[in-house]
Amino acid sequence: MALVICDMSMSLDGYVTGPNDSRENPFGDGAGMLHDWIFGAATDDDRALLQELLDSVGAVVMGRKSFDKNEGDGGWGEGGPVGDTPCFVVTHNRPTTAYPPVFTFVTDGVASAIEQAKRVAGDKFVGLHGATVMQQALPLGLVDEIRVHIVPVLVGGGTPLFGTLDSSITLERTRTLVTPAATHVGFRVLK
Repeated sequence: MALVICDMSMSLDGYVTGPNDSRENPFGDGAGMLHDWIFGAATDDDRALLQELLDSVGAVVMGRKSFDKNEGDGGWGEGGPVGDTPCFVVTHNRPTTAYPPVFTFVTDGVASAIEQAKRVAGDKFVGLHGATVMQQALPLGLVDEIRVHIVPVLVGGGTPLFGTLDSSITLERTRTLVTPAATHVGFRVLK
């Protein structure tokens, strides 16, 4: 069955957005460069890593805040963060308006969303989009790998990738790639 992988860009001090992130300011104050390795200062190595990710993801699980900040016009358009790849949005309340069929709203928790996404992903992986979803899934033992793209900036606040953990989690490094735009590091979560 599909692996569950958190794959996120973050600042050296551990933030995936800066302070005051919103639909109008999706990366938050002072954090616009967190995705330069994708869009701006990308090297051939960065682009190859991104293409590998895009080719391997079979479903996405995200939180409602990530969805609300990025869906539709001015965001992802009619698709999700990976085009027409199915997205499972963890939410307390199902929206009352219609959204493109790429989105499935899950009201019974992150574990249910991940299970549904795994069934759809097949032999590809399930990508976790957003820090909150990862922070809920990791302590439940639902994350198989963590990939971080550490951008050389100190943001000083915002949304941390890792919240408070109740216990330590042991990781095994599986990849390290250094480019001018980011240090890409992959870890297997040891269970």
